[in-house]
Amino acid sequence: MPHDLEANKRNAIDFYRTAYLGEPQKAVGLYVGKEYIQHNPLVDDGPQPFIDYFTQMQQQYPNKQIEFVRAVAQDDLVAVHTHQTWPGDEQYVTMDYFRFDDNGKIVEHWDAIQLVPKETKSGNPMY
Repeated sequence: MPHDLEANKRNAIDFYRTAYLGEPQKAVGLYVGKEYIQHNPLVDDGPQPFIDYFTQMQQQYPNKQIEFVRAVAQDDLVAVHTHQTWPGDEQYVTMDYFRFDDNGKIVEHWDAIQLVPKETKSGNPMY
């Protein structure tokens, strides 16, 4: 079954935004499939560890912000590039990858995160 790439991109962004801004249980209920495989080393498989992680994050860092720079979809995968601002003006660049099932639900996640450097050799920004 072909995937609706535009819908998957919207759903990946909405899932991420909803969880990141403090409603991880709602995010899981709306966007996660029957299984949830996690490749982030700080979070276990399954929806509840995800909910617990983002609930704790919201309690510790309620004023964090996120900007979605771009989303790219191919087959059952969506990549999301973000710029995150944390308390103390810590800036992070992230890449998250989501795999969708045939019902348009997220069933797997990978990510990479790094601090935005003050300067780069090329002079190019992280975005």
